[in-house]
Amino acid sequence: METKNVMIVGVGGQGSLLASKLLGAVLLSEGKDVKVSEVHGMSQRGGSVVTYVRFGDKVYSPVITEGEADYIVSFEKLEAARWAKFLKDGGEIIVNTQEIDPMPVIIGATEYPSDILGELESKGVKIDAIDAYGLAVKAGSGKAANVVLLSRLAKKFDVPYEKWIAAIEKTVAPKFTELNKKAFYLGYNL
Repeated sequence: METKNVMIVGVGGQGSLLASKLLGAVLLSEGKDVKVSEVHGMSQRGGSVVTYVRFGDKVYSPVITEGEADYIVSFEKLEAARWAKFLKDGGEIIVNTQEIDPMPVIIGATEYPSDILGELESKGVKIDAIDAYGLAVKAGSGKAANVVLLSRLAKKFDVPYEKWIAAIEKTVAPKFTELNKKAFYLGYNL
C-alpha cells in the first residue's frame, strides 16, 4: 500500500490532537505503519494547530510537505485556506463550516474573508463542507465537532464502523465516550 497523508488543521482548543490520536489508533488496529506528528504552534492562545498523520505498509517520516496531503481535515474555514497548498492534486478537504475569528479580525484590523470555500472550489479543490459544530451540539456538545469531522474522513477509508467506535471507547475519557460516539454516528450517517 502506498503511503497516505492526512493533515488535521484547526485552532487551538478544537480537539485536533484527539482526532489525530483516534485516527492513529484506528489505522494501527488495521495493521498499518502509522506516524503522527503534532505541531502545537500557538495552540494555547487560539492559534493555528496542525497534525500530520501518515500511514501505509512502511512510513519513514511523519512530515507532510506541500502537495502531498491526500486529505486535509479542517476544523475551520480559514484554516482550510491556509493549508490548502499542502493538498495533492485529486485530494480533498473536509471542512467545518464554522468561522472562528483570528486576532486581526477580533481587533478590527481586517475582516473575515468571504466565500473562502467558493474560492478554493474555483481553483479545483474538492471540498466536503459540513456543519460539524451544529451536529456536535445536536450530539450534546460543540466540543465534539472534531469527532464529527473525523467521521466524515472515516467514510473515505475501508475500515469497519465498529473499529472507529472501538477507538473512541479506548481513547476518549469515559465520561465523554457516549457523546463522542453519538457525534461520530451523526457525521458518519449525514
